[in-house]
Amino acid sequence: MAEIVYMPKLSDTMTEGVVAEWTKKVGDEVESGEVLAEIETDKATMEFESFYDGILLHIGIEKGETAPINSVLAIIGEKGEDVQKILKEAAKNTPSVEKEEPKAEKKVEVKPEPVKVAAKIEELKPVATPSQNIADTNGRIFASPLAKKMANDQGIDLSSVKGTGENGRIIKADIDHYTPYKGAGGGRAFVGTESFTDEPVSQMRKVIAKRLAESKFTAPHFYLTLDIDMDNAISTRKSMNSIEGIKVSFNDLVIKACALALREHPTVNSSWMGDFIRRNDHIHIGVAVAVDEGLLVPVVRYADGKELTAIGAEVKELAIKAKTKKLQPAEWEGNTFTISNLGMFGIEAFTAIVNPPDSCIMAIGGIKQVPVVKDGHVVPGNVMKVTLSCDHRVVDGASGSSFLNTFKEYMENPVAMLLK
Repeated sequence: MAEIVYMPKLSDTMTEGVVAEWTKKVGDEVESGEVLAEIETDKATMEFESFYDGILLHIGIEKGETAPINSVLAIIGEKGEDVQKILKEAAKNTPSVEKEEPKAEKKVEVKPEPVKVAAKIEELKPVATPSQNIADTNGRIFASPLAKKMANDQGIDLSSVKGTGENGRIIKADIDHYTPYKGAGGGRAFVGTESFTDEPVSQMRKVIAKRLAESKFTAPHFYLTLDIDMDNAISTRKSMNSIEGIKVSFNDLVIKACALALREHPTVNSSWMGDFIRRNDHIHIGVAVAVDEGLLVPVVRYADGKELTAIGAEVKELAIKAKTKKLQPAEWEGNTFTISNLGMFGIEAFTAIVNPPDSCIMAIGGIKQVPVVKDGHVVPGNVMKVTLSCDHRVVDGASGSSFLNTFKEYMENPVAMLLK
């Protein structure tokens, strides 16, 4: 008996998927547990295994096409079964919330191919108006003798001069005030070309746009910024990295300090759940990673209990998986707090949008050498700006400030992290 395979929901935020690749074609034998297709979700491209044995009788969503979850992906059964009859039955009993269009096997959103459009902007020739110079039927331009002499001496083409005298006659004042248009070479006007390329929106970018728009316009954001003295962090990191086999980054220090500060300030390690606030006892730090199509947030779980070297190795591995679209749902779900670090790009300070359901996200800027006052003297110092974005429904200014100051203490005295 034939079995219908539906577009699966492979992540908690997935509403539709794209078939990146079919590993089987119609007529091939399929075994349970065998990879049937690769499906692109909003966060990764994942292998989808068949649950059934049989022959692949029908492909409902072609490679590169987009379809909602629970759309007919494929039909697996015995050779010779009536596919059209099965599709009609599926249309009546589809598990999708959306109903299929009449006389259609599937409802598919086709990705538009990038289209290059160009429109040439031609040079516009001036159209004579009553205020412009007027020529007679022989093409002679009316101008005063003095104006003609001045134009000849200055190399001015009288046909390009607007006459303000009687009946559009060119006079001395018109030559005095004449300003010729000069293009790139001082001659003819530049003829340019307008062009653009339309690119289809990826599943990842769609979800990023939806979730961040909901967060920005639903959660009442407020922002707290603090300067952190990084002199001790720089010297401590240098000492650590001098040990063979040890490699600790500033980002590792930030994650560890943040996790320890969250342990002391559980209010910030909370989630807005609509009808209630969830106080998380565990500390899972989401680390924003830039990828070609947007942003992914892999999660370092139980970050407060991990050593700096373990955090560094895990972040590196997760970043590679994120950029190659190999992250699994368990690696991007469950964050209780998020860090976004743009310091390596030379950004001094910025504000980030809260990543739901977290109540806070911390934006990390670069370390900058600036004059600072120490013991009454102005000396060179290394300062890092951090900005905490807070959802005011969960976190108040006082609780957010207390968390930031604890984070600052750990970053300015990193040896304290090693004692926790």
